[in-house]
Amino acid sequence: MPRTAVFDLDGTLVDSAPDLHAALDRLMARLSLPPFRRAEVVGMIGDGVKALVERALAARGRPFDAAALASFTADYTAHAAVKTRPFPGIPEALAALRQAGWRLAICTNKPVAATEALLGALGLAGCFAAIGGGDSFPVRKPDPAHLLATLRAAGGEAGRAAMIGDHRNDVLAARGAGLPCLFAAWGYGPPAMAEGAALVAPAPAALPALLERLVPG
Repeated sequence: MPRTAVFDLDGTLVDSAPDLHAALDRLMARLSLPPFRRAEVVGMIGDGVKALVERALAARGRPFDAAALASFTADYTAHAAVKTRPFPGIPEALAALRQAGWRLAICTNKPVAATEALLGALGLAGCFAAIGGGDSFPVRKPDPAHLLATLRAAGGEAGRAAMIGDHRNDVLAARGAGLPCLFAAWGYGPPAMAEGAALVAPAPAALPALLERLVPG
């Protein structure tokens, strides 16, 4: 059975904050509300689009609005790859893992349509055996069932897999699923979120060697 590396997306594989920020600011403009600072947006990322919009509206004193969510989702999906790019070293790390025989998958709370559109625009779609989006299954991270369903879709098994992510949701999902978690220190999550991770990766270039330690060939 090939080893499987299951990656989070935002803050782990790609720096998507610029386009999420721009889409949120466009939503705020449509609602005649003030824009956000980048640090505010980064602090809202990690729990899916609904939570992002909910937090943004709450920060402006507004209740959740399903129409605002639909508007944001459509706008963001159409503009997800304007400024978003893989973190430096990610394409090379993915290529090295595939060459070493790893199967790759994505488990993200981002909707699957936006995820697929983004990966396609960045030329990364062919790298992954499966994509488990935030709306692919009845549950999402930190529920371990989201990670396990993604792993099954990729043809992997828990004893031969690891999770890589930058958020506490990734650590908690991996722990619940019985997988080791490699924390991405370059991402959006503060260092405190690494608590419970098996190892911390300082940069994408360290991924192949650290994953080899977690799931020896």
